[in-house]
Amino acid sequence: MRDVLSLYSLSFQTTLVYMLQNTDYQPGAYLSWYWRTSNFNQVVKRRTLDRTKAAQLLLITLRMGMLLQIFAGIGLIAAGIGNSSVLLIFLGAGCVLIYPVVWAHLIVIPLLAGRVLIQQPKEKRLIEESKAIFANHPGIKIAVAGSYGKTTMKELLATVLGESKKVAATPGNKNVSSSHAFFAARLTGEEDILIIEYGEGQPGDVARFADITKPSIGVITGLAPAHLDKYPSLAAAGQDIFRLADYLGDKKVYVNGESIEAKNFIKPEYITYDRNQVNGWDIENIKVDILQTTFEMTKKSTKLHIKSGLIGSHQVGPLAAVAAIAHELGLTNSQIEKGCLKTKPYEHRMQPFGLSGAWIIDDTYNGNLEGIRAGLELLKDLPAKRRIYVTPGLVDQGVENERVHRTIGGLIASAKPDQVVLMQNSVTSWIMSGLNEASYQGEVTIEAVPLNFYSNLKHFVASGDVVLMQNDWTDNYS
Repeated sequence: MRDVLSLYSLSFQTTLVYMLQNTDYQPGAYLSWYWRTSNFNQVVKRRTLDRTKAAQLLLITLRMGMLLQIFAGIGLIAAGIGNSSVLLIFLGAGCVLIYPVVWAHLIVIPLLAGRVLIQQPKEKRLIEESKAIFANHPGIKIAVAGSYGKTTMKELLATVLGESKKVAATPGNKNVSSSHAFFAARLTGEEDILIIEYGEGQPGDVARFADITKPSIGVITGLAPAHLDKYPSLAAAGQDIFRLADYLGDKKVYVNGESIEAKNFIKPEYITYDRNQVNGWDIENIKVDILQTTFEMTKKSTKLHIKSGLIGSHQVGPLAAVAAIAHELGLTNSQIEKGCLKTKPYEHRMQPFGLSGAWIIDDTYNGNLEGIRAGLELLKDLPAKRRIYVTPGLVDQGVENERVHRTIGGLIASAKPDQVVLMQNSVTSWIMSGLNEASYQGEVTIEAVPLNFYSNLKHFVASGDVVLMQNDWTDNYS
């Protein structure tokens, strides 16, 4: 009964718009979430509705539509009573009772219509125009692909190369054809370097992006289980990502040599990078703390002293690759060092901040196994009175779901944090199995209401703690 009554709660319309917003207004994903939801009062847990103009318009549409249907139903009931018509009374009562279900589905019609009649034709035209823009642009085009680390690599390249060159890079994590097209439309043609991030939402994406953007240099940041709801296997995702290398042929392709899953795809002609070397550069004297990473790079008689606000030894390889690329493109040693000095953690990506005398490392944007591995390695190495690890697990792991989360449990146990906080969901039991199999001896807390935990974090930590928070788990995942 409680589940049924949730359809008639005052917050039901807001919940529907929240569900639409958190599925990026994708009708299929929204309806799938709606159909598997039993109690709509339990949907909004981790976030709140962002009341954008689109959200407000949808809320108004839902409220007006539902009110009109209720009034129509009441009118039918009144007419039935006046005319002694059982049929009209029955139809009116049904009209009133089913309004939440009707409008939960009707609301997707304007989305579908807008997509088919307006958005898709516009995007198709812009993509065709962008293909010509990219083909005719005189600048060097660097494409960045991979299961993880793409945005960080793109921003590192833009920051360092920007010390000497006029650089344009795709914004944020906008990494599909439509966003590439909007990026192309804003180019002046005077840029020295374009940096284009490639997503891999479904098979064929990377090859299509390469055909449109015409890259001259490629960077593949690694392979890990991600978006496996769209790929049949991790190998299939890897094949798709390495289509970038296939497109480039004999042009330079830089590949993360520390990516375990990528090693089967690496060919001798690719340039690998890791925390030891890249393209003839030797790396040494690596030092990492909570606020910075430093190291030295040497190639013949040339030495670079790299200092970055990024934290973790896993950042050494990407930083070194960027420095090597910058050197190849003609930047001086001082320009490269100055550019690296400007690099810092990006929002929710290994971003440290102080709280009540503790250090919190916010890595909640991370969504892959290799990111978890790197984060736990950092947590293990940092000095602290108490080390705490917080995660809900990973989404979009497809056929790899159980294996990945048992592996996560084992990685956590190997890092030996004093306390582990897991956010209760469908993968929690697998993480616990991994912890138990690895004989983890620390304290485990399972948090049923994640928003309460994050909102009251300052009451949970103490001076001298280091807390690593990895991954996010939006409400549209069970």
